[in-house]
Amino acid sequence: MKSLDKRKEIISVAMELLVENGFHGVPMSMIAARANVAVGTIYRYFAGKDELIYALFQELETSITAAIRERFPTTGAIRERFLYLNGIILQYLIDNPLHFRYLEQFMNSPYGVSMRRDRLLDKEGRNDIFMTLFEEAIAARIVKDIPINALFSLAIAPLIFLVRDHILGFVTLNEDLIRQTAEACWDAVRRNDCESGADRAR
Repeated sequence: MKSLDKRKEIISVAMELLVENGFHGVPMSMIAARANVAVGTIYRYFAGKDELIYALFQELETSITAAIRERFPTTGAIRERFLYLNGIILQYLIDNPLHFRYLEQFMNSPYGVSMRRDRLLDKEGRNDIFMTLFEEAIAARIVKDIPINALFSLAIAPLIFLVRDHILGFVTLNEDLIRQTAEACWDAVRRNDCESGADRAR
């Protein structure tokens, strides 16, 4: 148990420092000092800083996925499932601003670029909830006929900008605005020739 607690403490401290100082501005010695452990202790859990950076991302991804799966409707209207996904992602990120700042830094770094490349090439064979939903929507012909990665960007990119503005105090993402934002993202990806009620029924 102590071993797991120590790993958790190292991860927590590392995330704070990496967000504050950037990936290149945090040596392992700084993490060790803040976590009140010897540098060698960190190497018991992580082979190096690169592995630690990836591990932090995986921890956050697991946390977000768990939040999504907790109440995610696996059947029913595609539109409503899409709205749920966008809504829960927005809520999670505004509730966890440190997580958001780390994820944003990671995704805009060479680490994130490499990870995205591997996933786009399906090297990991992962089952992504959003991608699976888009594949279903494409098969049902209720979303735009553009590459699935473009659909994903249309659905997710606006959330990133809104969460950033929320954290900076430029906008307040309350329950109503979260729902409206999710609906706007759906309007961006759905086919224009779909009747307003047709995609709701699917």
